[in-house]
Amino acid sequence: MRTPRSWLAFVDLALLNQRGHLFPWTPVAMACGIGLYFALPVEPGRAAYAAAALIGLAAAFAAWRWPGGWPALGWAAALLAAGFSLAGLRANGVAAPVLGWRYYGEIEGRVIDIDRSASDALRILLDEVRLGPISAPRTPERVRISLHGPPAEILPGQRIRTTGHLSPPQGAVEPGGFDFRRHAWFLRTGAVGYTRKEIVTVAAPEPGGLALRIFTLRMAVSRHIQTVLPGDTGGFAAAVTTGDRSGIGAGVLTALRISNLAHLLAISGLHMGLLAGFVFAALRVALALVPFVALRLPARKLAAVGALVAAACYYALSGGNVATERAFVMTAVILLAVLVDRRAFSLRSVAMAALVVLAFRPESLLGPGFQMSFAATTALIAGFGWLSSADLPRLPGWIKPVAAVLTSSAIAGAATAPIGAAHFNTLSQYGLIANLLAVPVMGAVVVPAAVAALLLAPLGLAWVGLWVMGLGLDWILAVGHWVATFEGARNWVPSPGPLVLPLLSLGMLWLFLWQGRARLAGLPVAALALFVWSLAERPDVLIADTGGLVGVMTPEGRALSKAKGAGFIARTWLENDGDAATQQQAALRWTGADPAIRTATIRGRDIVHVIGKRGAERFTTCAPGQLVIASVPLALSGGCEVYDPKRLRFTGSLALGPEGLRTARETQGRRLWTQ
Repeated sequence: MRTPRSWLAFVDLALLNQRGHLFPWTPVAMACGIGLYFALPVEPGRAAYAAAALIGLAAAFAAWRWPGGWPALGWAAALLAAGFSLAGLRANGVAAPVLGWRYYGEIEGRVIDIDRSASDALRILLDEVRLGPISAPRTPERVRISLHGPPAEILPGQRIRTTGHLSPPQGAVEPGGFDFRRHAWFLRTGAVGYTRKEIVTVAAPEPGGLALRIFTLRMAVSRHIQTVLPGDTGGFAAAVTTGDRSGIGAGVLTALRISNLAHLLAISGLHMGLLAGFVFAALRVALALVPFVALRLPARKLAAVGALVAAACYYALSGGNVATERAFVMTAVILLAVLVDRRAFSLRSVAMAALVVLAFRPESLLGPGFQMSFAATTALIAGFGWLSSADLPRLPGWIKPVAAVLTSSAIAGAATAPIGAAHFNTLSQYGLIANLLAVPVMGAVVVPAAVAALLLAPLGLAWVGLWVMGLGLDWILAVGHWVATFEGARNWVPSPGPLVLPLLSLGMLWLFLWQGRARLAGLPVAALALFVWSLAERPDVLIADTGGLVGVMTPEGRALSKAKGAGFIARTWLENDGDAATQQQAALRWTGADPAIRTATIRGRDIVHVIGKRGAERFTTCAPGQLVIASVPLALSGGCEVYDPKRLRFTGSLALGPEGLRTARETQGRRLWTQ
């Protein structure tokens, strides 16, 4: 049996044996600090940041002075403290006014972004906002509105005016769910809403700053592409070249998601890597054809510089959102490794890219884009590293490309599938088939054709490259629609508990990053996470923060109190349950004929949902122990517990389960974005 001293010596020796392989753990330590910041129930004050700074400095000093393997833990503590402080600095640095009430009236602002909402309506983001009589200090810096009125031509930089509805960004639709308020906080978006009125142009588009000029160029390129390639093909082409998704219909998005090809829409590491790789290879070939250059200049490094410039231009043209920024940083790190004669594809390069992204955008840690991107890249590098060191039989030359595509798709799919399922509640059963048929076409046809179109544009021949690009995209769309028709193409899974993803990540990171046989200890940790996920229980009752919808769990699935209205909330609840039913189908599960007063009994407790003014006029008396939810104010007599819109405004959404009633306010805590 080991003594405490022997255990300390064992840990010290284990860390010493990992020397030279510990750098990939640096973003993991920083991510733990960022995760700690976001997990706190209250916003940390100055004392917390001072304590973090002292702990970080003390840990760094001890790591510098202490011999042996223990300094690794000191640097880890310092990085954890740095991650905590960076997250708090970023959250306070993006602070902007948030609308504190529902607003209906005049909305005026400058268009700085255009996309589409989940309901397939055109949606615009405005800055330089004016809201009727509201004073400037209380006016949100940015507002986002969906356009449901008469068709209007919307141009970048155009100043528009309309009359519409605005409200503060919505909190989680259920306690513990995705918090849109936190997401909007980091985007400086202080209000969201819609309009059914006409859009009036107040001022023509102005040049504006660099960001607006780039946005104007993006939309001009997008319009040109969609003119040459009309329909869904043009919308797809515009999305992969400029990041503009406003031309893609809801049907195409659904088919691509079911077939697990939706990642091709986002300008991510795949697109950035294919573009940089194609430019790098093309420049190397071109330079090799010039003997004077090939013999006297470092052609490989010159090609890397050219690829880096191309990637930077692509990053700027695509809008520079978080996903594209992450892809550009990773590509830049790889190309810089070529310039300094280091291994381009290594776990160190991935770690450096992760450190840069986390330092500038700590909030990206919580998003599926960051998690899936770095999970796929880490798994691919580790997986191919293991395969290269294994004694495997040699394959014929013509099989190697097929085997490489098959292996990379399988590894990346296995690494990202649990993360995608945790965030989106779906598993694509035939995603591997779809990606095997589509991804090679993206690399061999679409990206080279896009580069050719750019090079031919000054000659007025961009249509040639776009035509070839359209052929490739038509094939990808056909594959997506075909695979989406397979029976059982998409399976729904329930949302995991809060510990599942951290536990799964820890297990897989240990497997990928630790050296030696002890890395296999990561497998039971990951298996434990999946086991805990399989035991996840959904709340018996869910209540919307408006009082407009209630869902109760039945043996057939969640029954909803309304067949129409609150569609986003209903869809999210059912998806989180792992339920493929529509809102109308779920509403049929609720027994009882009265559409204005819906009643149910869960775990011996009576649930009453009073809908609208008609229900409120009829429901005037309640019984002790009843839980009454209303979409309008109630005047009741009796000893029941009532949640009407006024009370729900402070509690947020509700969940009732074996542990009792939980509110979104309690779950989210008192943070900058919940005040």
